[in-house]
Amino acid sequence: MGRHLSRVGMQTGSQYILKSSSASNNSVTKRVVAVESAGQRIDNYLLRLLKGVPKSHVYRILRSGEVRVNSRRCAPTYRIEAGDEIRLPPLRLAERAAPEPEMEAAMATAAAGVVLPVLYEDEALIALDKPAGIAVHGGSGISFGVIEALRRQRPEARFLELAHRLDRETSGILLIGKKRSALNRLHELFRHGGQGTEKLDKRYLVLVRGRWMESLRHARFPLLKYLAENDGEGERRVRVSEEGDGGKYAHTVFRLRARWQRFSLLEAQLKTGRTHQIRVHLAHLGYPVAGDDKYGDFTLNKALRKEGLKRMFLHAAWLSLPYPGNRDSSEGVREEPLLLEAPLPPELDAFLVYLARTETQDYGKKL
Repeated sequence: MGRHLSRVGMQTGSQYILKSSSASNNSVTKRVVAVESAGQRIDNYLLRLLKGVPKSHVYRILRSGEVRVNSRRCAPTYRIEAGDEIRLPPLRLAERAAPEPEMEAAMATAAAGVVLPVLYEDEALIALDKPAGIAVHGGSGISFGVIEALRRQRPEARFLELAHRLDRETSGILLIGKKRSALNRLHELFRHGGQGTEKLDKRYLVLVRGRWMESLRHARFPLLKYLAENDGEGERRVRVSEEGDGGKYAHTVFRLRARWQRFSLLEAQLKTGRTHQIRVHLAHLGYPVAGDDKYGDFTLNKALRKEGLKRMFLHAAWLSLPYPGNRDSSEGVREEPLLLEAPLPPELDAFLVYLARTETQDYGKKL
């Protein structure tokens, strides 16, 4: 490791500088795994620990055996345990540079001003009703998100981690793990989605352009992530995959809830959890999400802003899952599932009222 690498990364307004140099200038370091970190895969643990280190470099030192757990080599999939001693090779991260006072003050004010309605909370998790317009975490030019705001608002909390993600412009149910064991269980449930014996049932309300005619439709189109060629920053996009190009299986179930002259209100049930799955499936079917600025009808979106819809009409409304705190609960196993519901935000509800007043409805419950 004789050559020097430098990289600057931003996270919640703080600057990290990574310098990797010769062993003579750096020393081997050892860390003991705390109880709160137990159960993580070691690759994920290191990616969080070594902020600013390229992901490829983390996996290289794992594969080469430079990382040791209890003096032994380990696979990236190894799940660490409390008390494990982790040996890291000569690799030095500079101390986190102190953020500029103005930036720190602005971030603190912004985080404090974020309203995060709590739908449910216990010793294992928090269920939030995430507002539209705020990312779930900072990054890619965003100084903070829901998780950073929550940590600032709850400085006494020892552990707060996202269990899954929602798009920035999507509102609704967002789960935060308060314990490592509960977080691992939530990750497991979200990974398997609506499959298997222990099912997670996640449903959204979505308004689309056009007159949807089927009461029930299964959309099974594989999805592929790519970088937009016409975007100078290489913005990540998703499209329906062509045969043989490596797309991942994606399955959404759509149910018709209401229909007007120009729009239809659908319930979207996720059977898999791919990035932008609902939005891309609907755009592919010819029913783009109203207000979607990435895959939607841009001319229509401009007109909708004048009619009162100034955001994407996509809301995570219902969630049912096996209780994730059962594995280490001191109060016994909770057999009934955890049922969560987030009401439609006022701005979306108001637009449906507007449609009911201005257009003929020929399907669904009248508003």
